[in-house]
Amino acid sequence: MNNNLIIKLLDQDPIKKLFDIFEDEAKEVRIVGGCIRDALLGFKTKDIDIAANIHPDEIIAILKKHKLSYEIFAYKYGSITTIIEGQKIQITTLREDINQMGRHTNIIFTNDWKKDAARRDFTINALYLSSSGEIKDYFNGKEDLEKNTIHFIGSIETSIQEDFLRIFRYYRFLGIFENPKLIEEYDGVLSQYFEKSFNCLSNDLMRQEILKMFNTPFSKNCFFIKSSMKKKYWIELITKHFIKSSYEVGLKKCLNKIDLLVN
Repeated sequence: MNNNLIIKLLDQDPIKKLFDIFEDEAKEVRIVGGCIRDALLGFKTKDIDIAANIHPDEIIAILKKHKLSYEIFAYKYGSITTIIEGQKIQITTLREDINQMGRHTNIIFTNDWKKDAARRDFTINALYLSSSGEIKDYFNGKEDLEKNTIHFIGSIETSIQEDFLRIFRYYRFLGIFENPKLIEEYDGVLSQYFEKSFNCLSNDLMRQEILKMFNTPFSKNCFFIKSSMKKKYWIELITKHFIKSSYEVGLKKCLNKIDLLVN
């Protein structure tokens, strides 16, 4: 694990300023999710997400007090976005997702960090980093990173039904490891639910997630079985779906790139 990039992450001026602002108000905030995962793997990261043990209205009040601009387009989910020295940072109140189905959820706010972690998709995305450099890891995400494993939080079936996009995110995150270690039972469950995702996800949303796969360090792992370099089962299914729905953009500006990875 790369601790140097964790230090560099905390040394970024926008991050230090944000921590100072909220700590001066005696409010607890932590960096969360992908930027910690990427730093531990030795990758540079652009997106910064903050979890806050504070109501969204209080977040807004503190940002106003310090004359920082903000956006409230995701206010109903407890998220406020601010820009500090050109860096866009999303600040989200600790929450639980309830009655979650497909891409829809109701929320309740909480002050329990583990409950906030439990609503996330994978263990490697449920890491929290304090201003002092302490990593809070509620579901053994660091261990899964060390094992090159993508592990759903809780039941895989429940997690998928809560948000079908997690199927595509699972395949995307296989691309962060050179030699991912697969959990044996996952493939059968994913294949069972894959076509059901078409009823809940727009073609454009699926295309955007697939395009992100091409930007992973080891993108072949998203699309091919490494031992044989055969395409994974889901490529054929999504291709048929895009053809059936006449989604030319998905076929010609997304799926057509897959074969280029092995040529």
